[in-house]
Amino acid sequence: MQTILGANGIIGETLAKMLRSEYTKEIRLVGRNPKKVHLGDELFKADLLDPKHVISALEHTEIAYLTVGLPYRSDVWLRDWIIVMRNVIAACKEHRCKLVYFDNTYAYPQDTVVQSEETPMISQGKKGRGKKKAAELLLQAMAIKEIEASICRAPEFYGPGKTKSITNILVFDNLKNGKKPKVFLRDDVLRTLIYTVDAGKAMALIGNTPDAYGQTWHLPCDDDRLTYKGFIKEISKQLGRKVDYTVLNAFVLKIASWFDSNTKETRELLPRYRIDNIFDSSKFKKRFPDFRVTSYQEGIAEILSDFEIV
Repeated sequence: MQTILGANGIIGETLAKMLRSEYTKEIRLVGRNPKKVHLGDELFKADLLDPKHVISALEHTEIAYLTVGLPYRSDVWLRDWIIVMRNVIAACKEHRCKLVYFDNTYAYPQDTVVQSEETPMISQGKKGRGKKKAAELLLQAMAIKEIEASICRAPEFYGPGKTKSITNILVFDNLKNGKKPKVFLRDDVLRTLIYTVDAGKAMALIGNTPDAYGQTWHLPCDDDRLTYKGFIKEISKQLGRKVDYTVLNAFVLKIASWFDSNTKETRELLPRYRIDNIFDSSKFKKRFPDFRVTSYQEGIAEILSDFEIV
């Protein structure tokens, strides 16, 4: 049995598809209100903040994947991430199952230094500190051999279907609704984005590769990075028409944060939108040379084919 904790999001859903197609037919999807991805999936309702729920959810599990997304609020991340991680570690220890943790880069410093698996977690933001506490707790458990685990870290993602990311919301969702795409702060700095399908496929591969445990992995991204100007230029090319967009400056975002909670919660991340933000996944590519990474051109084409744009 392979179990996905927090299976309702796009990463959990994509991971479930990859596990069933390549590795196992025994999949348990865990969440507050889990929904089947395949007819044969087993559903298990659980609150990951309750240790008894997590222990029950992982019964008979060989590999657990933690892909849960908490409400996008700083106070929640500071309070709950470490609780979730503590509960999951204890349950994995109880059932002697492996753990694969899907993490992000919030704990990294927001500067121009290329991000690798060795990048220190020194973010001063509240969400970054919440993620740091959770990652450090797992790293400690790995170091003392309390459980067998790996950390899969990804930058901001983009993708088809119900993907909810800053790029999907500001660019693709606005296009879909006949509105101008929007970009934070600058359109001329390089971005590293990961395609959600690649993230799910890479996590499944790491989870089912015995020697991948005990390590942190940056999940694979296209190295031919684009600026948002280049990203929207590629969208224009594929649509056969010019797509106009708006760059939101710091003053506009500050005003917007007074009235919109999501904008307020995103302000912690704004420094990375002023600079080249480079995420390096060469370690993964060296270990798994046959893994084919989706290019930005291919990813954009798949997203645009997924809905009718006004």
